[in-house]
Amino acid sequence: MSRSNDASTWPAWAVEPVTLAPPDPQWPAQGENLRQELASLLLPFGVTEIEHIGSTSIPGLSAKPVLDLMAAVRGWEDVPGIARTLAPYHWHFVPPELDERPWRRFFVRAPKDRRTAHLHLLLDGDPHWEEQLCFRNRLRADDTLRDAYAALKAKLAADFREDREAYTAAKSEFIRSVLQT
Repeated sequence: MSRSNDASTWPAWAVEPVTLAPPDPQWPAQGENLRQELASLLLPFGVTEIEHIGSTSIPGLSAKPVLDLMAAVRGWEDVPGIARTLAPYHWHFVPPELDERPWRRFFVRAPKDRRTAHLHLLLDGDPHWEEQLCFRNRLRADDTLRDAYAALKAKLAADFREDREAYTAAKSEFIRSVLQT
C-alpha cells in the first residue's frame, strides 16, 4: 500500500513487518484449499481461473507466510460485488489508489488483523497473468534460481523489515531477469 497516506489510520495488517518463514510443506495444500474456496465464492462472477502464485507456491522457498492467489475477471465492474462476497471471509479490498498497481485489484485476507492471504484480480488476458505463472514455474523448475531468490529475499527482509513496499520493489530486478531468460 502506498506510503503517501497517513499510516496511523491504517489497519495493523497494512503495516506488518516483513518476516520470512522457512519453507512449509503445507503451503501448497493450503493454497489449493484456498483456491477451491475462492473458486466457489467467485464462480457467480464468471471466475474460472485461479492460481496459487508467489513464494508459498514454490516448494523449498522461504516466504512471508501469506498465500498469494490470482484470479482472472471479465472486468472491473464486478469488483464491488466480489468485495461484498468476500468481506464475510475476512477479505479486505485495497483500493487501486492505495495499491498503486492499476493492472490489478487487490484483496488482503486478515482474520484477527493478521495477513494470511492475498488475492490479485487481473483482467482476463492481462500479460501479468502469464508473467506471474512464468516466474513461479521457472523457480519451481530451477533450484539455483530458487536459492538465489531465497538469498535475495532474506537480505531484503532484513534491509526493509518495516517497509513492505520497498521490499517488494527491491525484488523487481531479479524478477525481470528471470522473466527474460
